[in-house]
Amino acid sequence: MVKRSDFKRINDYVFEVPREFRPDMRVPARFYADDMLLEGALDDKSLPQLVNTATIPGIVKYALAMPDIHQGYGFPIGGVIATELPDGAISPGGVGYDINCGVRLLGTHLDEEEVAPYLDELASALQRNCPSGVGQGGEIRLSTGELANVVEKGARWAVEQGYASEADLERTEEGGCIDGADAGKVSPRALERGRDQLGTLGAGNHFIEVDVVDEVFDEEAAKAMGLAPGRVVAQIHCGSRGFGHQICSDYVKRFHKSVKKYNIELPDRELVCAPLSSPEGQDYLAAMRAAANFAFTNRQILLHLIRQSFDEVLAGHVDNPWVFQIYDIAHNMAKIERHKIDGRTAEVCVHRKGATRAFGPGSPEVPGVYRKIGQPVLVPGSMGTASWVLAGTEGSMAQTFGSTCHGAGRTMSRTQAKRTVWGEDLRDELEKGGIRVRAGSMAGLAEEAPLAYKDVDRVIEVVHNAGIARKVARIVPLAVVKG
Repeated sequence: MVKRSDFKRINDYVFEVPREFRPDMRVPARFYADDMLLEGALDDKSLPQLVNTATIPGIVKYALAMPDIHQGYGFPIGGVIATELPDGAISPGGVGYDINCGVRLLGTHLDEEEVAPYLDELASALQRNCPSGVGQGGEIRLSTGELANVVEKGARWAVEQGYASEADLERTEEGGCIDGADAGKVSPRALERGRDQLGTLGAGNHFIEVDVVDEVFDEEAAKAMGLAPGRVVAQIHCGSRGFGHQICSDYVKRFHKSVKKYNIELPDRELVCAPLSSPEGQDYLAAMRAAANFAFTNRQILLHLIRQSFDEVLAGHVDNPWVFQIYDIAHNMAKIERHKIDGRTAEVCVHRKGATRAFGPGSPEVPGVYRKIGQPVLVPGSMGTASWVLAGTEGSMAQTFGSTCHGAGRTMSRTQAKRTVWGEDLRDELEKGGIRVRAGSMAGLAEEAPLAYKDVDRVIEVVHNAGIARKVARIVPLAVVKG
């Protein structure tokens, strides 16, 4: 176990377990937090998991955790590591089962008072038009060959099919397609699970929200993104559905053999990994990229369905119901990037599990429209609380491989939340607070109760003050749609 006394304080918002803490650690383990968040993180296994990630072969600089850390599979959720090419390891547990789970922020030209009379109808239209729920399929049903086309083209496929515009792709991480995806490295079972799941929300913590901008902290950045106080926006939070989950399952099983083949010793079997240069490592990277492209396309089609819903409800009542894309960001991914390591530039594989990319101003990977202000960073809170729009910084590039937090972070398991919260009571409470709720299941609603999560505003204070992202705008929910 890891105790409070095992951490030394680096500054007000960074705590470190030194490399000498355990003989198998290859680098120190750093946690971005304040005192209260550190104390809270000691309640589960997330901090021992953080220390365990410092043993991964090829890891450089630090094993990192964001303030929204909580226990995950092998790696903590909120964990970030970089392993150096060619022989540093890649680990499915450092990406997660929902590959490229991410957030898409959508803007409108509408103010809250224009939309308020139609919120109930809009919430119902979003629930009706955007399929959700465990295993739920959608209207798009693809042959295996066409699905292979989707996962290799990514959101470009959605443009060809009339579900997206070039402007949407421009404002999507990686342009909505990561090169190197290979459907041939995906199992038939994964392809079968994904055939009817494009354009579907899923369940768990996935959601569609209609929100309003509550406060702006950086006027230049907010203006570039089309954000202003009182302006209505929307969010999509979902990922690669059963397709990505199956890919992770397949490669975790395969990598259990790889660690023996390459004589890799690990403190936790859930950390299974393989050298990036190995056939196993290359195969997983190609399959993971396929799942990532599936997720980009999935969120793109959901955006298309949201546009239809806004038009269906608001056309004829407001001047311009058009919904435009602000940005789409991934938070479960391993990506090959170049970063400064001890004064030299190195090519590394950055694992971000429950963490987002947060590249700073001037980065060529950031869309031109945002290059001056830094990459938009989207941080959803818990249901019924605020979410945040941030921007990447030079500090994130220097400290965290261009990474920051991805959400509020759980404090309570889904099982515990269902034992503590009655879904109908939560729905009534949210409705009394002015938030329209559409949920496919009251048990599923209870799992995502606000009390099951950390205070997102506190999490944001840490990343802002630590300099690994900066505040742009705070948004609050008007309507929530869940599976």
